[in-house]
Amino acid sequence: MLRIFAITYLIFFQVLILAQVEDERIIVIGDSLVGKFIEGESIREVVGNVRLSQGNVIVTCNMAIQYLARNEAELIGNVIAKQDSLTLQTEKGFYYGNLRKTKSTSGIILDDTKVILSADSGEYYFDEARAFFQTNVTLVDSTTTLSSDELTYFQKLDKSIAIGNVNITDKDNIIYADTLTHLRRTKYSIADGNVSIKILRDNLTIFGNHLEDDGQLKYTLIDESPLLMQIDTTFNTEEVDQDRISIDTLLIKSRVMESFRSGLDMFKATDSVKILRGGFASLNDLSVYFRDEEKIVTNRLGEERPRPVMWYESSQLTGDSITIYLEDGAIKSLVVDRNAFMLSQNKIYQQRFDQTSSDSVQLHFFNNRLQRAEFEGKVQSIYYMYDEDTPNGLVKSTAQKALILFQENEINQVKLFGSPTSEYHPEIKVEGLERTFTLPKFVLRENRPGKKDFITNQSENE
Repeated sequence: MLRIFAITYLIFFQVLILAQVEDERIIVIGDSLVGKFIEGESIREVVGNVRLSQGNVIVTCNMAIQYLARNEAELIGNVIAKQDSLTLQTEKGFYYGNLRKTKSTSGIILDDTKVILSADSGEYYFDEARAFFQTNVTLVDSTTTLSSDELTYFQKLDKSIAIGNVNITDKDNIIYADTLTHLRRTKYSIADGNVSIKILRDNLTIFGNHLEDDGQLKYTLIDESPLLMQIDTTFNTEEVDQDRISIDTLLIKSRVMESFRSGLDMFKATDSVKILRGGFASLNDLSVYFRDEEKIVTNRLGEERPRPVMWYESSQLTGDSITIYLEDGAIKSLVVDRNAFMLSQNKIYQQRFDQTSSDSVQLHFFNNRLQRAEFEGKVQSIYYMYDEDTPNGLVKSTAQKALILFQENEINQVKLFGSPTSEYHPEIKVEGLERTFTLPKFVLRENRPGKKDFITNQSENE
């Protein structure tokens, strides 16, 4: 009984193997067929309405040269390979039956009804549903266009891995990178090496070395050497003289940057944030740019961290948080909340600092020039006096409110409200002792960001 079972099993197994072997052999038919024996190899030339088949793979072309021993065929003229809903087209290629693979170096197009993939050359593995295309590669779907030097496409996973001069474009963004992995179904992209993302609506570009972009959530993260650059194309530099604020380019650098484009349209820079725009500069832990509201809010990440600082021309501002309000790209006003402190260094007598501290302060600008500063709550101030350019002592004051009016970026008037007090210190008691005349919140920050901080970053990314 056991012997009968063994024989039956052996016959069944042999039949199964034979069926698989038959399935793996390519079958080529056409209008005419000529058999040849060249260099010890049997070949068949099939011409006219050629049809190659292997399992569920069907290839049609004008002519085929079949290599029987190798189980391969050269395909010539109007080559079209199909497997289910997938179609490959080329003018000339090869079919490798043992690998169930086709290859072309004569330009190839893949269409699986989800994407159209084209390149100068390419291979497709039918069992793995995997394409590897090279040179002038372009992948197009309903929302994005991706180009690169090389691309591997996993058809069943809707996944592409692109290498070399990568560029992926949709209606919102353009991403450039050395390498990029793109998941078409979830619209998720991961880019590495010389990365930049251009946000078209805002004329804004973020550079970095690593990027993750979620197209469904409209969220972008750059966490390696990020640098933001926004050029204000509405600004007319010819109308502004050299002494006024230049606002043509906004530069922001930090350890981490995030862009949120769904709901609140905002950009967030976190940790070691540096900002530069014309005569403005800032250092802080956290900056949030609300693009729809044209508002930038800067904060610190903990009580133990330094307060955000902002420089405007020769002035320095600090406080628990600083908010900048923009209008058509120009600075409209600036608000410092809690522990506000402002100092201005004299251009000639650089040891002399006009100082004001208060609970909060609002600065108002017109045509990019500071017009007035409104200090609110527990105001203390020190202002140096001059006869023309000759020093003439200083005035220390206290009040509940203060209004300072500026003309040509210089203090023109100081008005105190709410139990004001003032005391004058003559020049003879001030000269050489300037640093003894400081308010409790006086801290001179000397790490103002300059263009070199951002140029270095950009060079690292290139």
